[in-house]
Amino acid sequence: MRAAVTEAVGAVAVLDRPEQPEPGPGEVLLRPEAVGICGSDYHFFLGELSDEAGGSQFPRVLGHEVGARIAALGTGCRDELAVGQLIALWPLIACGRCYPCRADRANTCDNFNLIGIHLDGGLQEHLIVPQEQVFPITVDDPRVAALVEPLSIAVQAVRRAALRRDERAVVFGAGPIGQCIALVAREYGARVLVVDIEPSRLPRAAALGADTLAWTGAANTVAAARVWAELEGPPVVFDATGSAAAVGAMLELVTSAGRAVQVGMSNQEVPLRIGLLTEKELDLLGVSCCDSDGFAEAVRIAEGNQQALAGMVTHEFPLTRFPEALRFAIDNPTEVMKVVIAGE
Repeated sequence: MRAAVTEAVGAVAVLDRPEQPEPGPGEVLLRPEAVGICGSDYHFFLGELSDEAGGSQFPRVLGHEVGARIAALGTGCRDELAVGQLIALWPLIACGRCYPCRADRANTCDNFNLIGIHLDGGLQEHLIVPQEQVFPITVDDPRVAALVEPLSIAVQAVRRAALRRDERAVVFGAGPIGQCIALVAREYGARVLVVDIEPSRLPRAAALGADTLAWTGAANTVAAARVWAELEGPPVVFDATGSAAAVGAMLELVTSAGRAVQVGMSNQEVPLRIGLLTEKELDLLGVSCCDSDGFAEAVRIAEGNQQALAGMVTHEFPLTRFPEALRFAIDNPTEVMKVVIAGE
C-alpha cells in the first residue's frame, strides 16, 4: 500500500507500507479518493506546529480533509453505512475525560487526536477509522466531500459568532477558510464583506455573494469597511489569516458590543491596547475544530453548494506526486486556492 509519509521536518516521500488489516468491531475501512492539503499540513511539514497542536510527531501520514469510499465495515457499524458509499471524514477524536469534554465542548478537548496530524491520515490508499468519524454525503464529487472539513471550521466560526440573518460581517482573508466562512455566513442570511491583500482571490468570494475589498493598509481598510457596514462598525468580524496586522484591524474595526472571531492560526504576536476590549466590551472568540453536530451541518451545506466548493479546487495531483504538490502549494500562495490529492 502506498502512503505519503512525512518523515521529518522538510522531508516527505511516497513509500510502500503494509496493507491495512480488516476493520475491527465498530471500525470502517476507507479508500480515500480526494484529500485536501491544508495550511496546517504546511506548518506540520515545516516544523511550525506547537507540540499542543500536534507538531514533531514523525513519521506521519498527513491528510485530514478526506473524501473517501467505504471499502469494508467491521461488525456493529450503524445501519446507514454501506460499502461503496462516499463519505466525509470528521477527523477529531476527543478523550471524553478533560474539562472541555465534560463541559460539552469536546471540540476543544485538551487531549484530542486529529486524524492526519496526531494519527495517520488520508494520504494513503486505505485507512481504518472509528465509525463515529464517518459521515455519508450525497454528492458525486469526492473533492466536495474532502472540503467538508474546512467548511466545518467555518460552521464553527459562524456558530461561535452567533451570526444572525441580515447582520453584516467582515471576513479578513480570502483563502479557503475565509471563502468557507463567507459561504456559510451567506447560507445563514448575513451580509458579508471579504478582505484580502491579494486581489486575485476576491472574485471567488464575490461569486459566493460576498462584497469584496482589497487590503490597502490597516487604517484605510478599517475606514472603508466601516463605510460598507453603514453602522459604527460591523457587529461581527472574522480573521481567517493569522496575520498580526489583520487581527489588529479586526479589533479596531468591530463595533462596540460586537464579536471579534479569531479563526486563522499563527505564532505571531499582536500588540493590543487593553482598553480597547473594555471600552467596546468586545466578545473576543477563538475557533477550534467543530463537534459532530457542526460536521453534520457542514455536510448539509456542502450538499447544497457543490459547485461553489468544487470551484475552490485550483490544482490536483496524484498521490505519487504528493511531495511535489505540497511544495507547490507552499511556494505559490497567490496562485493556489486549494490543492487536492486525487487518483493514482
